[in-house]
Amino acid sequence: MLSCIVSIAQQTLQLERNDGSIVNIYPVSTARLGTGFQEGSYQTPTGRFCIAQKIGDGLPDSVIFRGRIPCGFWPQDALPDETDVIMSRILRLQGLDPENANTWDRYIYIHGTNHINQLGTPCSHGCIRMAPEHIVELFDLVEEGTPILIS
Repeated sequence: MLSCIVSIAQQTLQLERNDGSIVNIYPVSTARLGTGFQEGSYQTPTGRFCIAQKIGDGLPDSVIFRGRIPCGFWPQDALPDETDVIMSRILRLQGLDPENANTWDRYIYIHGTNHINQLGTPCSHGCIRMAPEHIVELFDLVEEGTPILIS
């Protein structure tokens, strides 16, 4: 099985094998407002997680999701006020520590973004953003239950 380590300081997601060998390192964006666990804080939670749900298998990487439902394609189907879309794939996280147990209810994901020029800097609303081609690759390599560490 594989596991993922998200570094807040380096703004990377490292995919590794059980023996610690690195499969790939991807640039990401975590929350602009830093880390935290409070509902509505727009902060990225830290600690131990697992991938609880995979959404978007087989869809084009330009697909846009609203409420985890595919509803169009970037950019032609974006709503006028949508400057930040959830696209490509969604890996929905479940917190495994007492302080991050509300992660599922906060809808914290690893997902594709249309803001690829901002990857490597903290600028999300709490989720972990990835380039569409990177989230598609990651999605195909991991399975539900894959452990994630965000630190």
